[in-house]
Amino acid sequence: MTQFPAVSATPVPAVGTRAARALTAEFARQNAATTALLVGADHASTVVAAVVEALLPGDTLTLVAGEHSSADLLRGHITGLGSWVADRVKILESLDEAQPADVVIVGEPLTGTAEDTRGLIDRLAKYLNDGAVLSLAAPAGPGRTAGAAAELFRQGSLFGVGSDLVVRNQPPLRVHKLRFTPADVASAATLAPTFRTSSVPLTRTMHIDSNGVAAAGIALGLAALARRARPKSKLWLLPALAAAPVAAFFRDPERDVPGDPSAVVAAADGKVLSVERMRDDRFGPGEFLRIAVFLSVFDVHVNRSPVAGRVADYFVEEGGFANAATAAAEHNVAAYTVLDTEHGTVAVAQRTGLIARRIVQRAPVGTLVAKGERFGLIRFGSRTDVYLPADKAEALVGVDERVVGGATVIARWI
Repeated sequence: MTQFPAVSATPVPAVGTRAARALTAEFARQNAATTALLVGADHASTVVAAVVEALLPGDTLTLVAGEHSSADLLRGHITGLGSWVADRVKILESLDEAQPADVVIVGEPLTGTAEDTRGLIDRLAKYLNDGAVLSLAAPAGPGRTAGAAAELFRQGSLFGVGSDLVVRNQPPLRVHKLRFTPADVASAATLAPTFRTSSVPLTRTMHIDSNGVAAAGIALGLAALARRARPKSKLWLLPALAAAPVAAFFRDPERDVPGDPSAVVAAADGKVLSVERMRDDRFGPGEFLRIAVFLSVFDVHVNRSPVAGRVADYFVEEGGFANAATAAAEHNVAAYTVLDTEHGTVAVAQRTGLIARRIVQRAPVGTLVAKGERFGLIRFGSRTDVYLPADKAEALVGVDERVVGGATVIARWI
């Protein structure tokens, strides 16, 4: 009996380990007791393995078999994992028996039509608690679906709270996370920083942003082309030698985020330029405490959320490209991420510099971000400004101090 609605006769693409982590990331980041529903579960799949690995003592996981498994096979597999897992996992014969959950995951990539995909999303919507996330994937390559990928992009533009491209999968997959009702701001404080496919691990403690992988690959490609075109010339050494420092610029080290709930952490590595009280009507009435940090080309340029909260707004102000360490940088191009938090409105400005011309922001409006979570980066020298309600926070750093993004406590909630 088919328990999961088939959306295409096309063979279902495989889901590798990295794609499975992306699909189940919203469940894995929950530190509070959470309910999850995995629809289209295959007893032998990496998705089942990833979601079971994410289980915590207070969690409840419900599995509904897909096209390539059955309830009996799932029961046998879960029982074999021991009583600790079996006590927390329910296996249902039919989706109709399921209860609403905090996270709903579709375990098989969608390859059907746009109409099929809309029907599936509509059917699953009634199994979402308020503020719940629906996680789905579709092949990312052209011609791999009959409209499912385009429909998920459309849904993502309306309700998306995250999108991850998993290149290291065959075929590459795009994972979409949808939220149809607002999440509680307070719940952000219980989250761990989410897994991001844009952070590519090199070692246990050092990652590199996917932009760095692409930039280094381009440099090495140019070197190969130059050597092939002019084998007797040494010009190919220029792009070849540039690959390592270009990749190093995009390094993305793991950070130990302070557990103190009153701590506000640095949004980036660098040197404190200013600590001042000011007003900014774009973020609301009242004074804000602004802490500005300058990033040289030698600093880590991945940006992290200084506090836990919900992304309420995101906008870009046009301007120039003055040296980020000077007062003229106030009028540079800047991207503002505005967060709703339990302590009021907090904003982070990613400000360009003399060299920096590209800002990346990966947290759509509606996304819950944990304190210290990666949310974007700025390419080359730049500056980040953190705005905090002045009557609720006190600064703990001074001008010219060095800070480390996601680790240094720059302020404390009063």
